[in-house]
Amino acid sequence: MFFTLIHITHLLAAFVYGGFLFTDILFMQKMQKSLPEKEGAACREAIMVHVRKVVPYALFVVVGTGIVMFPVVFGEVGAEGLSHMQMVLLLKAFLGLWLGLRGFMQKVFKINPWLFKSHYFPFTLVVIIIVLSQIMWVV
Repeated sequence: MFFTLIHITHLLAAFVYGGFLFTDILFMQKMQKSLPEKEGAACREAIMVHVRKVVPYALFVVVGTGIVMFPVVFGEVGAEGLSHMQMVLLLKAFLGLWLGLRGFMQKVFKINPWLFKSHYFPFTLVVIIIVLSQIMWVV
């Protein structure tokens, strides 16, 4: 029951984080470009004020619950070495931790990334993580 609760929390928080990235890239950036410069910036900032109160914490919840679930899902290494699922899960966990560390540095220490400053990079990692989460159960 505990694992199920953690898993559901993980998925809901991932929907919040990934959903924001999806909305930002596909809609908000285009909205900002279709309005006059000052109006577009003001409109985006009006939304981002509320986003900053929720989305970073959703990312922290995703990473935290992922860390809690990792040992259960990973299991034990067999005599033949890592399974296909374990290798993919390791890659998925690495990318998730990278996202989490990036978000933590931005939110807590106010250190903005030097590279990949837009939301395209986190969005790409989220899509890769989603694909990996499906691939790891195959074979």
